[in-house]
Amino acid sequence: MMGVEEEQREATTNKVMCLLTDPDGTPLGAAMYLPQNAGHQQLQQMVNKLLNNEEKLPYAFYISDQELIVPLGTYLEKNKVSVEKVLSIVYQPQAIFRIRPVNRCSSTISGHTEAVLSVAFSPDGKHLASGSGDTTVRLWDLNTQTPLFTCTGHKNWVLCIAWSPDGKHLVSGSKAGELQCWDPQTGTPSGNPLTGHKKWITGISWEPAHLNAPCRRFVSASKDGDARIWDVPLKKCIICLSGHTLAVTCVKWGGDGVIYTGSQDCTIKVWETTQGKLIKELKGHGHWVNSLALSTEYVLRTGAFDHTGKHYTSPEEMKKVALERYNKMKGNGPERLVSGSDDFTMFLWEPSVSKHPKTRMTGHQQLVNHVYFSPDGQWVASASFDKSVKLWNGTTGKFVAAFRAGLQTVGFF
Repeated sequence: MMGVEEEQREATTNKVMCLLTDPDGTPLGAAMYLPQNAGHQQLQQMVNKLLNNEEKLPYAFYISDQELIVPLGTYLEKNKVSVEKVLSIVYQPQAIFRIRPVNRCSSTISGHTEAVLSVAFSPDGKHLASGSGDTTVRLWDLNTQTPLFTCTGHKNWVLCIAWSPDGKHLVSGSKAGELQCWDPQTGTPSGNPLTGHKKWITGISWEPAHLNAPCRRFVSASKDGDARIWDVPLKKCIICLSGHTLAVTCVKWGGDGVIYTGSQDCTIKVWETTQGKLIKELKGHGHWVNSLALSTEYVLRTGAFDHTGKHYTSPEEMKKVALERYNKMKGNGPERLVSGSDDFTMFLWEPSVSKHPKTRMTGHQQLVNHVYFSPDGQWVASASFDKSVKLWNGTTGKFVAAFRAGLQTVGFF
C-alpha cells in the first residue's frame, strides 16, 4: 500500500505547478498543477473556461517574455527550469480579424494629379482622406472606392491630414504653413485658413474624444519650432507651445490629457493643455527625434467607434463610450510612448511614471523614420533607412523580428 506522500508524489510526477496571469500580473485564480504535455491549445481552452467566454477567443502565452509554442515539458527541459517552483504563465488576448486575406490589390483609387503625401481613415472606417502635392484634399467612399469630394484652397503641398475622433471635422496642413478645417459631409472649408505658423506643418493631432466631446481642439506642429493648439469653433490659435530650439517633427495628444512634441533639438517635451506650460522634458536621443507613437493611439484616433458600426445620438454618450474604450485599452499600466530617431535607436517611455526611458531599443543600422504601435498596444513596428521594418514587444521593448524591404528604404507605414 502506498502512503499518502507517495500518492501525492506519483500524482505530480509529470505535472508542473502553474499560475496564469494577465499582462498586468493579475492572477486568473489560484496556482494549479498542469500536465507537462499541455500546450497552447490546452491552455487556451482553460483560459476561455476560467473567463467564462461564450465565444472561444484566441490567446498567446508567455513565460519570461518568451512565447510558449511548445508543450510545457519541452519548454522546461530546453530552458532548464525547475519543476519545484511555481511557473508564471502570462496569457495575452489576440486580435480577431474577420476579413478576407489580402493577396492582391483590391482597388486603385486614382484622381490626384501629383504625389499623394498623406492619407487618413475616418474614425468609423467608412471614408478615406488624402492630401497631395497637387494642393488638394480628396475624400473617398471606401464601400464603393469612389471619390466623394475634391477640396481645394491650399496654396502648396498638403503634408498632413487628420480626422477628429468624432468624425465631424477634417484638418489638413500644408507646406505653406497654413491649416484648413473641412466639413467631411460636404467637402467645403469650415471658415478661412488657420494661419500663424511661419513654416510648413509637420504634424496634427486631435484632443481625444473621452476628454472633450464634441471634439473642437487640435494641436499642430511646424518646422518653425512651435506647436499650436487651435479651437475649431473659435477659428483661432488659443495656445502657442514654444520652447524647442529647432523644428518640431511630430506631435501627439495623449489620452492622459498632455501633448508630446518631438524635435530636431533631440528632445521630447510634455505640455499641459490649459495654459500650455511645459511639464517635463524626455532626454536621451543623440540626434533628431523623427517619430512618436502612443500605445493607446488606435482608441484615441477612433474614439467611440468600433467594428460594430454603432452611431451615437449625443456627445455625452460618445464621450462615455470613448472613455470606456480608452480605460479598457490602457488597463492597469501607464500610457506608453515610443520615439524613433536619427541616432538609429528608439526609446520606450512611460512619461507619467518617469522622465527617464524604460528601455533603449537598438538594432537598426540607419536612421529610424517612423514608429507605430499595433492597435492592441502589444507590438511596435519601426521603419528605417536600413531597408527593414523591425517588430518589438510593445511592453518590454524587446526585439521580436525583422522584415526586409529589398532594395528600398522604408519611410512610413
